[in-house]
Amino acid sequence: MASHMSRFRAWGRVQRFGFAACRQYSSGSSNGYPNVSLSAPLPGIPKPVFAAVDGQEQYETKITTLENGLKVASQNKFGQFCTVGILVNSGSRHEVRYPSGISHFLEKLAFSSTAQYGSKDEILLTLEKHGGICDCQTSRDTTMYAVSAEVKGLDTVVSLLADAVLQPRLIDEEIEMTRMAVRFELEDLNMRPDPEPLLTEMIHAAAYRGNTVGLPRFCPVENVDKIDRALLHSYLRSYYCPERMVLAGVGIEHEQLVECARKYLLDMKPVWGASTSGNVDLSVAQYTGGIIKMEKDMSDVSLGPTPIPELTHIMIGLESCSFLEDDFIPFAVLNMMMGGGGSFSAGGPGKGMFTRLYLNVLNRHHWMYNATSYHHSYEDSGLLCIHASADPRQVREMVEIITREFIQMAGTAGEMELERAKTQLKSMLMMNLESRPVIFEDVGRQVLATGKRKLPHELCQLISNVTANDIKRVTAKMLRAKPAVAALGDLTEMPSYEHIQAALSSKDGRLPRMYRLFR
Repeated sequence: MASHMSRFRAWGRVQRFGFAACRQYSSGSSNGYPNVSLSAPLPGIPKPVFAAVDGQEQYETKITTLENGLKVASQNKFGQFCTVGILVNSGSRHEVRYPSGISHFLEKLAFSSTAQYGSKDEILLTLEKHGGICDCQTSRDTTMYAVSAEVKGLDTVVSLLADAVLQPRLIDEEIEMTRMAVRFELEDLNMRPDPEPLLTEMIHAAAYRGNTVGLPRFCPVENVDKIDRALLHSYLRSYYCPERMVLAGVGIEHEQLVECARKYLLDMKPVWGASTSGNVDLSVAQYTGGIIKMEKDMSDVSLGPTPIPELTHIMIGLESCSFLEDDFIPFAVLNMMMGGGGSFSAGGPGKGMFTRLYLNVLNRHHWMYNATSYHHSYEDSGLLCIHASADPRQVREMVEIITREFIQMAGTAGEMELERAKTQLKSMLMMNLESRPVIFEDVGRQVLATGKRKLPHELCQLISNVTANDIKRVTAKMLRAKPAVAALGDLTEMPSYEHIQAALSSKDGRLPRMYRLFR
């Protein structure tokens, strides 16, 4: 019976596909069928014709400036969806004449009710028809409103963006809800186990005391009730003007985006009236150096069956350079060479296990929980810093290890070490630029800051050109500055700022010895 069924199934295949499809061939050539290499063209098959583009077309970023000063920048990318948004040259660094926290409020109020849409829900429902989502992010120097949606919904998306940016209603109810959201975020910032956002805020405040990028990015608690509609309108009147904006898009035709910009952004009048760009703060960042300490009980930040042990966190930084300078690329390579991370990293390829902070710090000092390098860069200054964390009793030793690493940066980098850092930086750059929202942000930020865009292959070439002498030169320049220090946790064993400064001025990075009569 079983053999009868198998013959029946075989006959069914023959009827459907023909005898040729059911022949069994052995791997040898004894059956008369020669082996055909898979890398050679098949005989009798016409040569394929592939779609092609000319040299720079696939990379080119197109930029148009409208009559009112607004820049429109786009990068075409094949796909059904696009990312479009408006970037504004406005952030916490511009709040010197206002109570700090306005940018934080505007981020939370984004995509609320507007002249055209009665509520945030209406905006979200409109975007859902085109498979869209929206988001707003503010940093120290930029505010970014972005929407990702289907390409065929471009007209609706640009209309919605124009309305959200230039005609928000800012009603009392929304402002009160934002106050609650800001208070909650500030509480969360002080309670979360990961102190990195708080330390970053502190190191900027120490490095640029009371000016530009040193102003608070998060709204201080005492300013939450001071910010109202009149104050927001006053700020928007100064900073939300067309010449300080870029409409950027990825995944769309440039002509379409320009047409939509003319339709919705050329003649639209903001709800706060005519711009007063004469009130714009043009201060240049003044690096001051200094220390900010926050004594805090960190023993209960992580509850549960396996809580994180109590740690003290230190961040030490030195002034680097702005992203407009030629030395920006060597500093980026140096930051990649330092690398680092947490002591619990899973490792593996591309995780930076051969960076200096792993090899020299985490692998040698088992009691250190974290050692990570960061590089923050702005249009007029920059900050390269190292964040480290350890048990409060070993803070002094931890600080000395970090100061020694800063001094050793000035030595000659090994050829293999330098090549690895450059390759890692290029691969990170190219992999990040696979993502459409990242391309959008890159296009928008570069055009907003410089009026043009350096293409990925140009940046890769600049990275390849970095030499060991470049690293040595920028490090020597950096070590001449006063340090900026942020410290969080139990600071009983924390060395003084003067001792840290002395260590960074010495040849070996060691802290001055302390002699005590009584312990």
